[in-house]
Amino acid sequence: MVTVVRILARRIVLLVPLLLGIVLFVFVVMRFSDVDPASAFFQGANPTPRQLHDFRERNGLLDPLPLRYVHFVGALLHGDLGTSALTRAPVVQQVTTALPLTLQLTFLGLAVAIVLALLGGVTAAVYRDRLPDQIIRVVSLTGVAAPGFWLALLMIQYLAVDRGWFPTGGYINPADSLTGWLRTMALPALALSLPVAAQLTRIVRTSVVEELDKDYVRTAIGSGLPPRVVVGRNVLRNALMNPLTVLGLRVGYLLGGAVVIETIFSLPGMGKLMIDAVQNGDPAVVQGVVLTTATGFVVVNLVIDILYLLVNPRLREAS
Repeated sequence: MVTVVRILARRIVLLVPLLLGIVLFVFVVMRFSDVDPASAFFQGANPTPRQLHDFRERNGLLDPLPLRYVHFVGALLHGDLGTSALTRAPVVQQVTTALPLTLQLTFLGLAVAIVLALLGGVTAAVYRDRLPDQIIRVVSLTGVAAPGFWLALLMIQYLAVDRGWFPTGGYINPADSLTGWLRTMALPALALSLPVAAQLTRIVRTSVVEELDKDYVRTAIGSGLPPRVVVGRNVLRNALMNPLTVLGLRVGYLLGGAVVIETIFSLPGMGKLMIDAVQNGDPAVVQGVVLTTATGFVVVNLVIDILYLLVNPRLREAS
């Protein structure tokens, strides 16, 4: 336990410069945007040059770039992501309103991907080189090649428009109707999760096959233990270490993929918030969404590292 705490403290310390680097990268990239924050703030109002100058001076836009970065980081430490040029509302307010839906979609998609990957990967490994394995390998290869947005459009056409099983878009809060929430989130979560499930299925299959070929598995089965007990109790725990390391990167993909999926299904999450901000020329909102998403990606990977340490005692000893 002491070893885990020490490693965790070390990872958190390393997280600080990584987050500062992300903030610096986003800050610099946004400076290359063609959108002028002052013009965006007065859009449609035909401001005078004096008004534009006063706005830039009041918001520190005339300061040297290093000083602006220091002020930017200071504002972030106080939870200030800026003000929307379109709505005049704090960006953090818009982010906190949209973030819960994106988290719902991401983790619902993650749960679906994990279940499908475990079922498909373990089944393919147990029936290695037989018909179930061949079918699952073809399906998973197709899923890897299929973009999420294309799957989303197919689902809307065949499952929502043609058959009417699901709504074509929109969102119902689970507090209002759990059934309605599941119906509105089913297709987006499935479209988001299928490419990830296909990739994880192939990784799970490879890991389980390698584990099944080890001597302890043959010894356990030879001693009379049912194969399902050996697979469920020993093989899965050892075989899932490699997929677990990939899972952190896949969560980042889910967060990024939610941008497109939310737009297709008209879900008022982070993705739609950023798309609307880009279309309307609202740089503060774009910056806030990107920073929040990048920070979430880093934190999720930290959690995955911790889980990997907990299930892999050899790594703890090596560390």
